[in-house]
Amino acid sequence: MIKKILRWLILGGTLFFLATALKNNWQGIADIRIDAAGWAIIAIATGVTLLAHTWAGCAWTWVLKDLNQPVPSSQFIYVYLKTNIAKYLPGNVGHYYGRIMAAKNANVSTGAATLSVLLEPLLMAAAALIIVLVGSLFVKTNTSLTVQIAQILGLAVVLCVLHPQFLNPLIRLLYRLKAKKSNTNTTSAIDLSMQSYPLKPLLGELGFLGLRGIGFVLTLYALSSLNLSQIPLLLGAFSFAWLLGLVVPGAPGGLGVFEATAIALLQNHFPEAVVISATGIYRLVSILSETAGATLAWLDERLFK
Repeated sequence: MIKKILRWLILGGTLFFLATALKNNWQGIADIRIDAAGWAIIAIATGVTLLAHTWAGCAWTWVLKDLNQPVPSSQFIYVYLKTNIAKYLPGNVGHYYGRIMAAKNANVSTGAATLSVLLEPLLMAAAALIIVLVGSLFVKTNTSLTVQIAQILGLAVVLCVLHPQFLNPLIRLLYRLKAKKSNTNTTSAIDLSMQSYPLKPLLGELGFLGLRGIGFVLTLYALSSLNLSQIPLLLGAFSFAWLLGLVVPGAPGGLGVFEATAIALLQNHFPEAVVISATGIYRLVSILSETAGATLAWLDERLFK
């Protein structure tokens, strides 16, 4: 009951913030015009975002291989792309369930399949934190040496948490929470654990977040001029907003949470009307790329199988 109330409070607060931002900047948003070059940049952003999701599917296969479950990469990338759109369904677990079922049908053990979909968001969250912490070191601010040392220590903590000694207990906790949330009995207990540091999957998720961030930067660039010194700020703000959209309970797929966070972080650095427009357009870019990925994967399997 408390969880449902919390979700409604977060959703209500997010919608109120977005509605207020739209109301206060409506004229500025209406005055924005996108020329032919801008639309071309948005098209490129869509392609880069589609590449990011494809790369994330590849990183998922690396997770499975680290669990001693070698799988055909192309087949499982197709599974990843086809199930990705299900994250917008209520509950936000449909895409995980679809991947577990597809992995089991490919003779992957239940434990490894479940563990792989638990590791994926954990590695994505770690990758987002790494980008935020590294990006903050390159943003020109008047932060003290103490804050900079704290940022470096934070980065070290994130990297250490991914060690199997710390990661395996966290995985077991997340498994129990997710099994309860999805009301599934895929397995009574996880019979596998990470035996080595997941370096390659982590690098894969860093690539995923980096490509997603580039897509967001391109979308903003289609609306306003940028300079290179602003790139670390944009990538850090995007990664933090994306991370909150991943972990904060609310609308499926981080819908609303990502936009509100990105606007709050960037409104003092760019014209607010531009930031609001960019976050709205990027949400459309993201959904379009996910839909295109699922459609292309389905067509490729049907036409060339």
